[in-house]
Amino acid sequence: MVHNPDRLDQTDARLLRALTDQPRATTIALAERLGMSRNTVQARLSRLERDGLLESFERRIAPRTLGYPLSAYVTTQVTQRRLDEVGAALAQIPEVLQVQGISGQTDLMVQVVATDGDDLYRVAGEILAIPGVERTSTALVMRELVDYRISPLLRRLCDEPADSSVS
Repeated sequence: MVHNPDRLDQTDARLLRALTDQPRATTIALAERLGMSRNTVQARLSRLERDGLLESFERRIAPRTLGYPLSAYVTTQVTQRRLDEVGAALAQIPEVLQVQGISGQTDLMVQVVATDGDDLYRVAGEILAIPGVERTSTALVMRELVDYRISPLLRRLCDEPADSSVS
C-alpha cells in the first residue's frame, strides 16, 4: 500500500486519538497505551509533523488569555492580481489569526481578535487600508456553539462508536 501524505491511516488516527485524550502523554506512554513500540510512535509523530498533518500548538492558546476577548470574521473582497500581496500584508497584522481563501461573493475569510470594540474598529480599518483590498464586512462572534474539534472524525477513521475512548 502506498502512503498518502495527506491522509491518515487507522494507526495514525488511533495515535492522534490518544493524543487528543492525553495531549501531554509521553511517547512511551502512547506506545504502551496503543500496544506499539516507542520507535514506531516516535517515527509516526515525526512524519505527521514533517508532512504538516499536525497543527501548531498555538491553536490551543485562547486569545482571551492574552487580552483579546473579542473575536470576529472579516470577509474581504480583493483585487485578484494582488491576492498574494494582500495575504502577505494580512500576515503582518498581529490580531489576524487566520486567513482562508473562499468561494462566493468575497475572496477571503479573515479571523481576527481585538481587545474591545474600538480595537476591532482599528483592526478592520487596517485590513481595509491594505492596497488591493476593495471591500470588507465584519461580523462579531457573539458566542461559540461548537468548539474546534477533530475527535469525531478521528473516531470515524478508527471505526469507533461516537462515545468510545481509546483503549
